Amino acid sequence: MRRDTAPAKAHTGGWGVLVLLCLAQFMLIVDITVVQVALPTIGTDLALDRESLTWVVTTYTLCFGGLMVLGGRLSDALGARRMLLAGLVLFTVASLMCGLAGSGAVLIAGRAVQGIGAALLSPAALAVITTTFHGERRGRALGVWAAIGGTGAALGVLLGGVLTAGPGWTWVFFVNVPIGLVVLAAVPAVVPPTPGRSERLDVPGALVVTSATALLIYGLVTAGDAGWGAARTVLPLAGAVLLYVLFVVVERSVRAPLMRAETLARRPVISGTFVMLMATGLMLGLFFLSSLYLQHVLRFSALETGLLFLPVAVAITIGAQLGGHLIGRIGGRPVAVASFVVTAAGAALMTRISPDAGVYTTLLPGFVLAALGIGPAFVTATTTTMANIPPGENGVASGVINTFHELGGSIGVAVVSTVAASSLVPGSPAGIGGFVAGLTLCAVVAGVAAVTALGLVPPGKPATAFVGHGHGH
Repeated sequence: MRRDTAPAKAHTGGWGVLVLLCLAQFMLIVDITVVQVALPTIGTDLALDRESLTWVVTTYTLCFGGLMVLGGRLSDALGARRMLLAGLVLFTVASLMCGLAGSGAVLIAGRAVQGIGAALLSPAALAVITTTFHGERRGRALGVWAAIGGTGAALGVLLGGVLTAGPGWTWVFFVNVPIGLVVLAAVPAVVPPTPGRSERLDVPGALVVTSATALLIYGLVTAGDAGWGAARTVLPLAGAVLLYVLFVVVERSVRAPLMRAETLARRPVISGTFVMLMATGLMLGLFFLSSLYLQHVLRFSALETGLLFLPVAVAITIGAQLGGHLIGRIGGRPVAVASFVVTAAGAALMTRISPDAGVYTTLLPGFVLAALGIGPAFVTATTTTMANIPPGENGVASGVINTFHELGGSIGVAVVSTVAASSLVPGSPAGIGGFVAGLTLCAVVAGVAAVTALGLVPPGKPATAFVGHGHGH
């Protein structure tokens, strides 16, 4: 009899749990893109230079991605509901801190705490969903969860424009506070307590890999001003390499590693992490360059920029849905290659930008085309990995893919910020040369990714269909 009670409870109350958790996840996804449109206004109000603006974007995704696998392990060890509440509290308090920030240092620190909260909240929410729903209902619930990725990205850029142009950029962060408090109040009543289980935690591994990536991003960002040969650039990059080596040593020595070496060495996982890293790096890199170009060079308002970004974000969602259908018919490899070819073509079209030419005939067509290509790449990364991994390694593989979803965005923004550094200061005498260089790099990287995917992505159709945008979708 007891076996029947859990599914019955899920049947009657499960959809309330799903709505609540999707609202929380939506908040996390929106915060990846919502600041993109607000960046120029934030930079003006807080007197932030290019490096600081870059960290406003990358710090959140760095902490979110770098600590996500550890967050999943904490959810297993201490209970999903407990981690859900802890993540919500951290994220909500950090959002208030960001909105009240009077300096770049406080804002960036708040973004770091937001990322830590997201790293606790997201895996815990997904764990609750997978234990609440069963059979076909679980598939439908995960489908709704997957849609949050594309929808959150789409509405994030529009919301950023509306809030920045209206009550001000601080409301980009303040808006999370009432949502967080509502979800926080509802969780104890809606989400049943989940017992933890005895599990070793690889805290050193999580801290080492996050620190390594932070040093990598710091070195990449610094190179834009100091040059590639400067000590401020070389030392952090060298430190990052050493820490990545240390991470491998730690993972081989601990009893419960954060990322198992044998899983990381599997071709589907290498393929998935590569495709995800490239896709998110290209997406956030293009968002970053376009937002600053539109507002610094063309003098678009935040609202105009947000509205212009909307068809781009919608194109990512459409591309993801199209990719999901095509993978089941022709396999992941041709979809991945075609995705990056289309992205390369779109980024190449964007290089035609000129202050004297209309944005609707130069930037926007290429931007929409690139976004249409990026969408299927997200789906390919998740699908080709999860469909070719032994069942016992699904959780670890999913965690690795989701980690690279966030870290790819951090690295992408850091790289394009450095390449375009000469044009990222308002009124720069360098004109748009830096923007063109950054967009050209994106086109070249997408082209190289297409060639690499041709040999790296596993051939054949996946045995099962997964359609997702990352974050465990």
